[in-house]
Amino acid sequence: MQISAQNKIDINAVVDVDTKSISISQTIIYKNTTEDTLTTIYLNDWNNAYSTKSTPLAKRFEEEFSTKFHLAKSEQRGYTTITSMKDENATSLAYSNLELHPDVVEVKLNQALLPQDSYNITLEYILVLSDATFTDYGFTKNENFNLKYWYLTPTVYDGKWHYYSNKNLDDLYIPKADINLSISHPINYRVTSELDLVVLEPSNNNTTQTTVLEGKNRVDTFLSLNRFPRYSFVKTDDFIVISNIDEKGLEPTNKAILTDKITRFLTTNLGDYPHNQLLVSKLDYNKDPLYGLNQLPRFLRPFPNEFQYELKLLKTALKKYIDNVLLLNPRKEHWLSEGLQIYFLIKYVDEYYPDMKLLGTLANIWGIRAFHAADLDFNFQYFLYSMEVARKNRDQPINTSKDSLIKFNANIAGKYKAGVGLKYLDAFADDIELRNVITEFLKTNTLKEVSVSDFERFIKSSTNKDINWFFTDYVGTRKKIDFKISSVESMEDSLRITIKNKRDNSMPVSLFKLQNDTVAGQLWVEHVKGEKTVTIPKDSTDKFALDYYNVIPEFNQRDNYKAVDGTFLNNKPLQFRLFKDVEDPNYNQIFFMPLAEFRNIYDGLTLGVKMYNKTILRKRLNYRFSPQYATKSRSLTGSTSIFYTHNLENQNLFNITYGISAGYRSFAEDAFSTNINPSISFSFRNDKDFRADAIDVISARYVSISRDIGENAIIEIDEPDYGVLNLIYTHSNPGIISYSNFNVDFQLADKFSKLSFNYETRKLTKSNRNINFRFFAGFFLDNNTNPSSDYFSFALDRPTDYLFDLNYLGRSEAAGLFSQQIIMAEGGFKSKLETPFANQWMTTANFSTSIWRYIQAYGDLGVVKNKFDTAKLVYDSGIRLNLVEDYFEIYFPIYSNLGWEIGQPNYDQRIRFMFTVDPQVLLGLFRRKWY
Repeated sequence: MQISAQNKIDINAVVDVDTKSISISQTIIYKNTTEDTLTTIYLNDWNNAYSTKSTPLAKRFEEEFSTKFHLAKSEQRGYTTITSMKDENATSLAYSNLELHPDVVEVKLNQALLPQDSYNITLEYILVLSDATFTDYGFTKNENFNLKYWYLTPTVYDGKWHYYSNKNLDDLYIPKADINLSISHPINYRVTSELDLVVLEPSNNNTTQTTVLEGKNRVDTFLSLNRFPRYSFVKTDDFIVISNIDEKGLEPTNKAILTDKITRFLTTNLGDYPHNQLLVSKLDYNKDPLYGLNQLPRFLRPFPNEFQYELKLLKTALKKYIDNVLLLNPRKEHWLSEGLQIYFLIKYVDEYYPDMKLLGTLANIWGIRAFHAADLDFNFQYFLYSMEVARKNRDQPINTSKDSLIKFNANIAGKYKAGVGLKYLDAFADDIELRNVITEFLKTNTLKEVSVSDFERFIKSSTNKDINWFFTDYVGTRKKIDFKISSVESMEDSLRITIKNKRDNSMPVSLFKLQNDTVAGQLWVEHVKGEKTVTIPKDSTDKFALDYYNVIPEFNQRDNYKAVDGTFLNNKPLQFRLFKDVEDPNYNQIFFMPLAEFRNIYDGLTLGVKMYNKTILRKRLNYRFSPQYATKSRSLTGSTSIFYTHNLENQNLFNITYGISAGYRSFAEDAFSTNINPSISFSFRNDKDFRADAIDVISARYVSISRDIGENAIIEIDEPDYGVLNLIYTHSNPGIISYSNFNVDFQLADKFSKLSFNYETRKLTKSNRNINFRFFAGFFLDNNTNPSSDYFSFALDRPTDYLFDLNYLGRSEAAGLFSQQIIMAEGGFKSKLETPFANQWMTTANFSTSIWRYIQAYGDLGVVKNKFDTAKLVYDSGIRLNLVEDYFEIYFPIYSNLGWEIGQPNYDQRIRFMFTVDPQVLLGLFRRKWY
């Protein structure tokens, strides 16, 4: 036991490039800064998060639909081997990795650690680094080292231990410490770090050298060991900036000038940086980039090179600067540091680029400048991204633990909502300069362990305004902001304005007086519960507006204006635009988009136009009308729909959607169908866990089908036009490692009623074997259909799709390539057997498993029962090429009831394929990673 004023970590590391390992001898002097006596200490060993396929990090990859870690070879993953752990008396310490957190080490102390005392731990261990392909940290394909969270560190104790696992969120919470690092590495490598260089010593054999670094009060652990480092060192009046962030076309001199401009802004607004150097890497930027048009390739990007470079450097530097000086819990209280980053990013653009538009130079181009998006300022994007997820009912409270946020909220929307919220608070607290108060808070708490509660107390003590709403409703809930002016009453000498708060919150709203569309005055209206009436002296004001300058992140801005004479200004004029635009609250927008589609071989290429009201932000009411000309059938086809969505919050039932759709298109040569489908659906999820993929949907619809057969039709209709009432329950859990789907389908028509069950599960095992199993059972409750027709029967291999749900390219084909298309429904068989339908009942099981990579073996087994016939056992088997699961697959039959199909004539006609041309289906591959 010893007395120390500070945590201290001494590290001697030896790098072995050939084994991508680092041997470490380390001493940790841990100080107990609390009044508790400790018998146990916990150490972060985040390198060990890569050790198996079942760690919290591995599960995180699975949740975000990534298989790269699961499919990786064992030698690509990393781990830590601790060979020795002793106290200052050289007595061994008992330690173990926690079962639920294999990247956290529990250390049992030999002597109790008293308050304000320190404990000395000496460790010997070997790090085997993972490939950098997983998180960008580790051993790169160019045999360089990007090291972060690599050596063992104490966790924070403030009455309880704050340890948690690595989940690729860059949010390790550690106490500050004095670092002394000696790292021996090949002489052709160079170390880059924020730590100060003490000495660089070559070895006697001139093959290795030792780099010695040190730093006081450090929490940043990043170190780059690179053979060809591209870092530049820019010495400014404030501190040295080390960076490899680049921008082609920008001269080094200009970069230095812009870097100095940024460091002045950082020092002015965040206080003096307590260290000599700030390392801002391209790797840091790639993990938290500028989103939107800034991500376009340079030759397409509509922003000046200087602006692009400034914002890249500034955004990354703000994060590093704040994280290094404000010692918050980065997992539990991340919203504050992220909000400050976006808040000051907004301030920077307001200060230096007030005229920069959201679309950059595109806003000046003829045709584009007519769009509302061209009118919007660059900083509007923060509102746009945060509201995008709110309109989808996928937003979460910004104080949610970072590992519980969906990816879009964690990476984009949550940060932007926090920054926009601070701007909102800034505008409301008009008795102070919030920017200066925040600066003072940062200066006061530099290198101190602080919490959001400290920030709340500091801000509240600086203003006379009631800002409790910000920390309760805005930060702590999903409550939306939505106000409207209910009425304006003109009295003899005053005006009475009634404002309605359409949501249950206590957030304030700004009320503007307008004279000839010019602002004549403003006041903040607070504590609007339900409705609130304010009275002001009568003057020449001709209209009122809520949130005129769009400072408040309001859910619906379309009812914020009203004239003094009582006229609603919400009867918006129509505005027609080519292509989708950002919502303009001053207009009822209707968009047109040219269409060129291929739906089936009968209509061929269809050309037309889509008229719709859907903006970039999702609306509750959406309509669409799409007339199209089919070039092959030479007919007018198309579809239309109108749907309304209710979003419900704080309960498992989160979505109710109802409406009607209709369509007219070919289903065979010179044969057309008219489909009319009114429907309603109820969607459920786990409201306590938005990251859970499981969802339940109950839906009801009525499918009305009428058919028009032309003179040249070669198809015969066995059944008259019909209507079907369809009730469906679906439970799905669409994981990429473990997938399941259960479906119950009931149908009622004039001549039949039927019930079916479908269950499907997929599993990617730890040995990287795909196992797929599907079970289907369906039976008729009543069947009075034409006994010579199987139109409504259960199908073994190719459903007739009488509800017109499936994306068949050749729906009515009985031979040829398009008859070989398969869609996994009903029986799910691949071979065309002699009993392809069942008009009484059917049960089938489909199984497949991987042989090598995307090559799988499949087998199907079932029983088919028709009226007046005995039940028949059916089976088939073959090879499945699973190129893109559910989207593009090919099946090669081998053996079935028909015998050895592979040796029979016309084998090419027995091959089946699954393929979709629907772009919305393919976009689902992207969306599932973010939402």
